[in-house]
Amino acid sequence: MEKTIDILAVGELLADLIGQQMHDSLLDTPTFERFQGGSPANMAANMARLGNRAALVACVGNDNLGLYLVDEVGRAGVDTEHIARSTHEPTSIVLVSRSKGTPDFIAYRQADRQLMPYHLPDTLLTQARLFHTTCFALSQEPAQSTLVDAAARAGRVGCQVSIDCNYAPSIWPDREQAWQVIKAYCSAGALVKLSEDDAARLYGQPAGTDQIIADFHEMGATLVCLTLGAEGSLVSTNGGADRVQLPGRNIDVIDVTGAGDAYWAGFLTAWLDGRNPAACAEAGADVAVMKLTRKGPLPTGISI
Repeated sequence: MEKTIDILAVGELLADLIGQQMHDSLLDTPTFERFQGGSPANMAANMARLGNRAALVACVGNDNLGLYLVDEVGRAGVDTEHIARSTHEPTSIVLVSRSKGTPDFIAYRQADRQLMPYHLPDTLLTQARLFHTTCFALSQEPAQSTLVDAAARAGRVGCQVSIDCNYAPSIWPDREQAWQVIKAYCSAGALVKLSEDDAARLYGQPAGTDQIIADFHEMGATLVCLTLGAEGSLVSTNGGADRVQLPGRNIDVIDVTGAGDAYWAGFLTAWLDGRNPAACAEAGADVAVMKLTRKGPLPTGISI
């Protein structure tokens, strides 16, 4: 079957209520502004803004907040045909502090976790070049089992699996189970992105670069991209035998929210174009800088 979708992003579409003032903690944040959020939804929107054919599989409530979210991702050029509406769960929301570091957040999980196998038929997976999700989406049932099964099926029909391993214990308290689920997902030959902070939360303590790369390749990842904040990024392929590290960039940060999604959108766009790992990482950094230096979503019509 012809590949008519460049990226099929699957997982949470929710409302981010982001603090209007710079505070590391929600305790100190008095007012919030509403944005369309959810890492897979942001990935789909960013990929569409970069000229890719992006589709989103997600679940929102049958409410006005859900209508707002579907409209917002649609405005970015994302195919919203596969977004489901739950008749018994309201749309999920997340409160997020505005911070130059890792933001403080609280997630109120409802409709986003209600993804079922029938939302991801083989006929849809066969049309996609990339199948992408997150630890947030994998953290709760029934979406958890649905996504692990769909990733295995995607690999069998020639669709490359991708994951943003954005693990957070406040979302997924059972770390041992998280490792098992992530391993099952990565066994489909995943492209993996995670930050140093993600890794520290997943391991329960700071972990060395060699250990992180070795562990994810052992789980089946074909490419591991470790973002290092101001120090740049490291990309590993060929089971860890081939590595390339790019330095960081000196910029004035306005807002870190969504920077990881922006980076991975640039990276995967370059990957779809057949570029090598170093060029993919450069493209990811280019798009991340665009996001870090502005408030709100990326502009439309950008290119790398």
